Amino acid sequence: GGVQSKGKEVALFNGVVFAQGWYPSGTRANSMGGASVSYSDVWSYYNNPGASAEITELSIGAGYENRFLLKELQMQTLAAAIPLKVGVITVGGHMYGYNKFRSSKAGLGYSMKLSEMLSAGVQINYQGIRLTENYGSKNTLTGEAGLFCKVNEKINVGFSIFNLGRTKLSDFEDDRFSTVLKLGGSYLLSEKALIAAEVEKDLENPIRLKAGVEYLLIDNLYLRGGMATGPTEFSFGLGYHFTQFQIDLGSSYHQLLGWAPNVSFVFNSKK
Repeated sequence: GGVQSKGKEVALFNGVVFAQGWYPSGTRANSMGGASVSYSDVWSYYNNPGASAEITELSIGAGYENRFLLKELQMQTLAAAIPLKVGVITVGGHMYGYNKFRSSKAGLGYSMKLSEMLSAGVQINYQGIRLTENYGSKNTLTGEAGLFCKVNEKINVGFSIFNLGRTKLSDFEDDRFSTVLKLGGSYLLSEKALIAAEVEKDLENPIRLKAGVEYLLIDNLYLRGGMATGPTEFSFGLGYHFTQFQIDLGSSYHQLLGWAPNVSFVFNSKK
């Protein structure tokens, strides 16, 4: 039986925190309410494969998040974007949970510009969920894809879908990894201010709205804030960009479960 009886447990436990299999990543995105599908950085590996095509230099990111200040709900993330002559290769992965509940992901993606305005990306992931020795584990493949459009110098639009094939988690009640669709846009108000908003739809849950703002407070220092609905979460953070390194600190606040601090580091090679 292995994973036969674990479907409900995974859905119950993980559903309180994130959709099964899909995890938003990068402190910049988390500090802006999770609105992340319509701008490009190394964390686009998690947030929109299509946006990675805009990356023009080797970028490597590492992040850490502690959901609701519980040691059992820690997540470590890695991501890298490697520009080629044509297109960008992305690699990365995460580990989430603790010894009795563990979710993991390792993936490889490719994105490229289809035109001056439009980019597209695809990604394949090897994902696993383990629930102690009594419930067994499940390892499988999931796919995702994304589109990114630079409408003009100020407006971007992005779309992504996770788990294209509706991959099964177990046969118990036809339990599957979540399929998550996101559509959003960002607008550059000025050289110092960016606003972003998006709609997220998990096929088995209500629509979620997310919005955030990023403001260049002084040279290289960014102030961020955002919110999301269903459940209501507020977020904020700071980011400082050095010549080749950047560090971002932030936290979200869930109306029932509390704080979720996070931090990420990014290295960008010289252009």
